[in-house]
Amino acid sequence: MPGLLQTEEQMRGIFASSVPLLSEEQREARVRYRLRRQEVLGEVAYEAVIHEAALRIRAADSKVARSQLLHVLEQSERPQVTVRVVPFDVDGFAGISAPLVYAGGPVPQLDTVLVDTKHGGAYLDAEAQLNRYRAMLRTIEKVALGVVESRDFIHHLLQRM
Repeated sequence: MPGLLQTEEQMRGIFASSVPLLSEEQREARVRYRLRRQEVLGEVAYEAVIHEAALRIRAADSKVARSQLLHVLEQSERPQVTVRVVPFDVDGFAGISAPLVYAGGPVPQLDTVLVDTKHGGAYLDAEAQLNRYRAMLRTIEKVALGVVESRDFIHHLLQRM
């Protein structure tokens, strides 16, 4: 689940189960940082493509999972936030191996990709790397559900909880 769309309870669940285990102070610092990062959602356009697996994984309990899905739906109603879902049963999608953020702007040469791994983040900005991720994002955009279909998909998951 993208950090910018996580509820505080979701964050706590994720950080409570991280390996290696974090101290309470470390967990709280990460939660505060992530909550501050979410303030950007009111200022910039944000598009999230979320795999069905991320919507189904429970970082804590079913109450937190339900609250998380409702939060994603609420955020998807904001004019500057777009949420699209890639379901399990879609054809032509091999997936990606790690969560990533593609930060793009009016000058494509300044774009940056942040690939998140268990060992930390890697920032990529070489033209060849950017081209690879642009191509991958085009593939994902082709197979992801539309905005309305994605909201319907999340509503369906909520009904089954």
